[in-house]
Amino acid sequence: MQNKGLIKLFAILFGLVSLYQLSFTFLATKVEDNAISYAESKGDNIDARQKAAFERKYLDSVANKDIINLGITSYSYNDVKDKEMNLGLDLKGGINAILQVSVKEVLKSLANDSKNVAFNKALDAADEAQKNSNATYLDLFFEEFEKVAGDTKLSDPSIFGTKALSEKITFNEANATVKETLQEEINSSIGTAFEVLRSRIDKFGVTQPNIQRIGNSGRIQIELPGAKDIERVTRLITSKAELQFWEVYTNAEVQNYFFTANAKVAELLKDNTVLKKAVDSTKTDDIDDLLGETKDSTSVNQKNLFSYLFPNVAQSQQQMSSLVAQARVLDTATVNSLLKRKEVKALLPKELKYVKFLWDYKSNKGTDGTELIGLYAIKGTRSGKANIEGDVILDASQVFDQMNKPEVSMTMNSSGTKQWGKLTGENIGKFVAIVLDDYVYTAPSINQKLGSMSSISGGSMTITEAEDIATVLKAGKLPAAARIIQAEVVGPSLGQESIDHSIQSFGLAILLVLVWMILYYGKAGLYADIALAVNILFIFGILASFNAVLTLPGIAGIILTIGMSVDANVIIFERIKESLSIKKGLKQSVDEGFSIKGALSAIIDANITTLLTGIILYVFGTGPIKGFALTLMIGILTSLFTAVFITRLLIDRSINKGNSLTFNTSISKGWFQNINVEFLRKRKIAYIVSGTVIIAGIISIFSIGLKQGVDFKGGRSYVVRFDQTMNATEVASTLKDAFGTAPEVKTYGSDHQLKITTVYKIDEEGQDVDDQVQTVLFTGLKPYLGTTTYENFKPGFEKEGSGVMSYMKVEPTIADDIKTSALYAVFGSLLVVFLYILLRFRKISFSIGAVVAVFHDVLIVLGLFSILYKFMPFDMEIGQSFIAAILTVVGYSLNDTVVIFDRVREFTGTHPNWKYSEVVDKALSSTLGRTINTSLTTLLVMLSIFLFGGDSIKGFMFALIIGVVVGTYSSLFVATPIMFDTSKKEEKNN
Repeated sequence: MQNKGLIKLFAILFGLVSLYQLSFTFLATKVEDNAISYAESKGDNIDARQKAAFERKYLDSVANKDIINLGITSYSYNDVKDKEMNLGLDLKGGINAILQVSVKEVLKSLANDSKNVAFNKALDAADEAQKNSNATYLDLFFEEFEKVAGDTKLSDPSIFGTKALSEKITFNEANATVKETLQEEINSSIGTAFEVLRSRIDKFGVTQPNIQRIGNSGRIQIELPGAKDIERVTRLITSKAELQFWEVYTNAEVQNYFFTANAKVAELLKDNTVLKKAVDSTKTDDIDDLLGETKDSTSVNQKNLFSYLFPNVAQSQQQMSSLVAQARVLDTATVNSLLKRKEVKALLPKELKYVKFLWDYKSNKGTDGTELIGLYAIKGTRSGKANIEGDVILDASQVFDQMNKPEVSMTMNSSGTKQWGKLTGENIGKFVAIVLDDYVYTAPSINQKLGSMSSISGGSMTITEAEDIATVLKAGKLPAAARIIQAEVVGPSLGQESIDHSIQSFGLAILLVLVWMILYYGKAGLYADIALAVNILFIFGILASFNAVLTLPGIAGIILTIGMSVDANVIIFERIKESLSIKKGLKQSVDEGFSIKGALSAIIDANITTLLTGIILYVFGTGPIKGFALTLMIGILTSLFTAVFITRLLIDRSINKGNSLTFNTSISKGWFQNINVEFLRKRKIAYIVSGTVIIAGIISIFSIGLKQGVDFKGGRSYVVRFDQTMNATEVASTLKDAFGTAPEVKTYGSDHQLKITTVYKIDEEGQDVDDQVQTVLFTGLKPYLGTTTYENFKPGFEKEGSGVMSYMKVEPTIADDIKTSALYAVFGSLLVVFLYILLRFRKISFSIGAVVAVFHDVLIVLGLFSILYKFMPFDMEIGQSFIAAILTVVGYSLNDTVVIFDRVREFTGTHPNWKYSEVVDKALSSTLGRTINTSLTTLLVMLSIFLFGGDSIKGFMFALIIGVVVGTYSSLFVATPIMFDTSKKEEKNN
């Protein structure tokens, strides 16, 4: 081998760089362990929230202190944190969310909230069309507008031909041109939203945040690994920061209306038919919302408004207040529904005609421990605009008031100062409310005319809340509402468990492979093990260097590359053994084994096909598929280098020292030697067996179906841990009362843990819908939760008792997009591989054989998942991670197949007088040892991870195990026989 010195130097330098990069991860972990110890030293009685606060306090205190000094440079905790290897949510915990900026809201804003009939019909139709389409909202709106517009154009003055857009849209301009202008305006709004969100997140203080736009879809992906206060994060990224200043009605001014409305509601609730109509006309509430927990009709007849709402009655001037009523937090949706009923709104007196009822931003505990929340009556206007809007705010900061309580101080511009002075001057002795995103933060009594300063305060406002409000006000208002359409939340407890299980199982898997290689190949196997260890170091070093994110599917990608790295050495060693068996010298045999004519051609072909698969996955994939693809591509490149060059360096060094290498041991000597199996004669039996299994699987898929994951069908999925053994069927029955329909409930891992999946309210929009569903879940599970409070039940922070360990939400619209992207990834990879094999082997029969075998493998895995998912004690969902598993199977199967095809091509050239059937059988027989050896080592790795890894990866690993077994079988009994049969047809046609 030439340039040994250069290769050795490169390997040493690359290894040192990898160790250097990984050292930052070790240093950061050490500091964080110290932070945990510091928090634990504060006592056993602190809760998870307090513990997290102490950890953060410790980390903040050492953030800029040097933790390592190398003489020429030093690094603080912040420095090493920036350079450490990123862990995905499934390993570290945190939140990953995709936000959809409302393009509809942008269009309505650009049209100045037009009342044009065609415009509004097109918007409504686009809303419906978007549920079953992957097109952008603007394209759908444009299509629907063309259907209903008639002679009306988008440039009409009643739509987009407004004064504000007069410089961009001229009267009677063509719709196509207007659409281009609208696209520019929408892109600008999304860009503004992106910058606003990035500014908020930068101020939030989470390390290694990731925020990126997803094309021109109006979607923004935000990933905050390590975030524990999920509720706070959600508020921060979804808050529109729409600040308004309103005059308010007092409790005395609205109490008569409440009494009148109470009588009307009592009348309505006597008739279930009327009530059902009320429910049907309300998009955000259902029968359970209106009836509360009571199902008995006799009890319903006794209900009225005051069953849910508790008025703040003013019997004297001293009892005058801006707080008009209170309600239980669980009853707010019911109160909203009743007050919006047209029969109830018709009772509003003239002076309350435009009243807006808004809730307090925060609940408080009543005397009996019930969570209560205040209600305010805002003096709305006909236009719907507030007296003062938030765009007058110049600056905002968290300060302390005279009572040393936190508040938000705001400074206004000159225009705002004048408006604020006028508003406060006209309301001396009255109340003014400061409203942020339709929640009342404060509604104080005005004692004097105020100037450029104002403040937001609340009796129970915390420093963190005040800081967050100041952050969103300073970062600015979102140009349109941004709602979470996909979210994945993993609690830190579950993330740490995943790390522990992954390390244990991964370590065991590697140990088994190392031992097997030494057992089978002796000293040569030891050299292969050293190369494998270097390969793993290189992979993790590259991931750390480029701040790539390591996830559980990413670990699976590393597993595949480990298998391929071992596979490369196995191919080389088997070729060397072949040469040694015909009495060639050791040095010559080694040279031939590492040459293009020997094993290198097959290794390169196998790795290129898998690399092409990885590239397609990275381009089309999302989430875990992308993470899998990245580690797969990195691993392929490093495994090629280590398996070919590092192993060769070690073997050559041994030979030069005069050592003898036999490439076997006393145990493995003679294994898989002189095999001569007539595979082709058995191909019809194989066709029957494969056909039978595939047909059974297809029948099962069409009759039983597949268990689609939330990311493919939409819905919400919660992993909930309990303090006692749980019965999934019993819990599903209990939750049926809460959700209206029974959710899917299954034991997840241990019998103390359940996975609960529901589509309850998944089609409804609104910032508080997620909280409503979570509250309903908590209420339904209350009998099993013991003393666990709702605060401790929610996802985030470490869990010591019962609570939500992880949570996933996917709206149906994006679920379709995810499914489509996954299908593109699968078929795209198959097409590219088909073309590469055709180009490389110059026969279409080789491409057909490879692709048919891959389809065979995929169909069998799908069929078995359909047949077995109801019986297996672990999750067997079809989702993004399953697609990553399928593509791992595709890569593995192709690797096997290409190695065999390469040997067929070689034998065809070296044995021109043999019958083609004999060539194929000999090629298969000669690679059988390599095929079994590689499959066995890969299965050892996968079985150890399946048995000892975390619960969340069992279904994924089960798919891989089936795929490896089936892929090995198909390479021998499907791909090659199909290639042979199609080759014969090609010859006849020629």
